[in-house]
Amino acid sequence: MPLSVYKLYLSPQKAYFKKLKNILGFVPGNVRLYQMAFRHKSVAKPIKEGVKNSNERLEFLGDAVLGSVVAELLFKLYPYKDEGFLTEMRSKIVSRANLNQLSRKLGFNELIEFDARMISYPNKQGSLLGDAFEALIGAVYLDKGYNFTREFLLSRIIKPHVDIHTLEITETNFKSRLIEWCQHSGKDVAFIQIDNTEGESAKMFSVKVVVDGEDCGIGRDFNKKSAEKMAAEKACEYLKIFE
Repeated sequence: MPLSVYKLYLSPQKAYFKKLKNILGFVPGNVRLYQMAFRHKSVAKPIKEGVKNSNERLEFLGDAVLGSVVAELLFKLYPYKDEGFLTEMRSKIVSRANLNQLSRKLGFNELIEFDARMISYPNKQGSLLGDAFEALIGAVYLDKGYNFTREFLLSRIIKPHVDIHTLEITETNFKSRLIEWCQHSGKDVAFIQIDNTEGESAKMFSVKVVVDGEDCGIGRDFNKKSAEKMAAEKACEYLKIFE
């Protein structure tokens, strides 16, 4: 009997395997990776001093894999567009707000483990969905490899659920959203141009967002307004500001 059939029908965790298969479209190999991908730190247990079996490390890995797949897709889809356009399009696709929506649409919210007493709805739970999405991509990558993950993202998620051409003409104004949130919350916000790091072009603009004296995000681009937009998006993610 093939291992995948055993896992699906005979494993003690067959109910979980079936739920994963229905949502993802394939039978997982190492189910522990997927359980960890959907486990928020609020319910994670320590496995080593300072380290919990949460989805944070998988989220870090999944973010890199997702960015790579989306970058390649856009590079081929827009052969005559410049770096700035490609960067902005990638940001729209992998933005936390977009990943939150994809997570809900795909049913990932049915699998996420978290402590409802520590995470209030909707703001922080919204961030939790996007975090789990990236962690899942990290789990698929470790379980199945890059080529499988790339095909999974393209055929199962991006092509059927992401309208790239609509995103192209959609203006996602994170700066306005951040300013409105700060005004509503009674917080001071400032966009401060800072020195570039060593080795960066002198023509590059580096902008830092500071909210009530706290550094919340840095954006870098050859256009100052674009750098501010990138910094604002990172600040929105850091502050858990989502639609």
